[in-house]
Amino acid sequence: MTVRLRVAPSPTGHLHVGTARAALFNWLYARHTGGSFILRIDDTDRERSTVEFEEDILDSLRWLGLDWDEGVGVGGPHGDYRQSSRYERYRDVASSLVESGVAYYDNRTPDELEALRRRAVAEKLHPAHYIRRPATAVTEGAIRLSVPQEEAVVFDDLVRGRVSFEARDIDDFVILRTDGTPTYHLASTVDDVDYGITHVARGEDLLPSTPKHIVLTRALGASQPEYAHLPLLFGTDGKKLSKRHGATSLSLYRDEGYLPEAVFNYLSLLGWSIDGDRTIFSRDEAVAVFDLVDVSRNPAVFDPDKLAWLNGEYIRAMEPSDFTRSARPHVERAVGRQLHEEEWAKFDTVSALVQERTRLLPEAGDQVVFLFEDFAEYDPAAWDKVMTKEGVAGILSSARDRLTKVDPWDAGTIETALRGMLEEMGLGAAKGLQPLRVAITGSSVSPPLFESMAALGRDKTLERVERAIGQLSGTG
Repeated sequence: MTVRLRVAPSPTGHLHVGTARAALFNWLYARHTGGSFILRIDDTDRERSTVEFEEDILDSLRWLGLDWDEGVGVGGPHGDYRQSSRYERYRDVASSLVESGVAYYDNRTPDELEALRRRAVAEKLHPAHYIRRPATAVTEGAIRLSVPQEEAVVFDDLVRGRVSFEARDIDDFVILRTDGTPTYHLASTVDDVDYGITHVARGEDLLPSTPKHIVLTRALGASQPEYAHLPLLFGTDGKKLSKRHGATSLSLYRDEGYLPEAVFNYLSLLGWSIDGDRTIFSRDEAVAVFDLVDVSRNPAVFDPDKLAWLNGEYIRAMEPSDFTRSARPHVERAVGRQLHEEEWAKFDTVSALVQERTRLLPEAGDQVVFLFEDFAEYDPAAWDKVMTKEGVAGILSSARDRLTKVDPWDAGTIETALRGMLEEMGLGAAKGLQPLRVAITGSSVSPPLFESMAALGRDKTLERVERAIGQLSGTG
């Protein structure tokens, strides 16, 4: 048997990190087993589905490094793999189920159905208990599947183990609406059957749908796939991940300067581990050992701080040339213009130091913008914390006098001059050098001070020290 898995996002929004994690686990298992990974677009919600959201889903999956063997964008034996192109297929299936007697038309009104639900609740039964085939047959309305009542629906979930649903708790659910459009249950199940899906790995929030899909699969005379219901993603507060926890779409993490390798690595850790304590691993290493049976059933915590830390580890492991290439657009965005080659040469002198201090690529731009543009004002927090202390004006004046005599103008000579000043004045590095950092960069965050001064140049460095002295004296 060839293993076949699918991911079926709905283009009603950007690709959620939870859906991305599910796609990644499906991809890992397909690659581990030598099977096929299929991308289907579930776009039956025509009012909210958009081409823009579909493009975001495809771009995000490609950015994450998940390639698919069949599906939207690459084709295959099943058309374009969008549910919106298969409505006739769904209607034909629903009609054939009516003809075979396992489904029926239902024209009961919402009020009539609600009365049946209230009756069940009043009798302390499941709300679905009385939603069954009526005694009088009709030939119009929605189409419902008649759920067999003889035995429970039982299956072995690869993650959760044995799962059982009592048949009396499964209503005769609608598979085709009165307007001829399929429900999620019909479209998803028919596609899984038609595409030969052998394993369905999806979020545990869809577990209540699974007995309905199993019953429908049996009604179609098809083989039941293996199911694996993946743990939900929670925020650090222990609640289900939502927008209140910050960014939840994959494209936002891409735009904020995360590396796809780091995001892939982190999402892999949400409900699975490669060998217990190991945090950093390659996609090839994950493919070699991944198995759905090793996925935890406990909720996984999505922690943006841990993701940022991991991203920093990946940035520091980059080849210097790769880091420079990746950082360039973020540097130019921070500066607000394109830089010429002479300016890039200046960046090259500090890029290795910037790389060591970068967790997210936009931080590279924030660290070096002072090299290319004069700042209009100082960072208020940095000024209040550093520049308002007693003796700062004297420190800057002494530094200016020493820097005027530095020759040659390089990091080593600058350091020797300023270390001598600290010794002469009896100052520690923090008290004596932080005012200089704020003076030349406008903030307290930058690459190492001596290298920053060397890259900035003598004239600009002295000019900015003078400006800070003037601001302190009230003349700047």
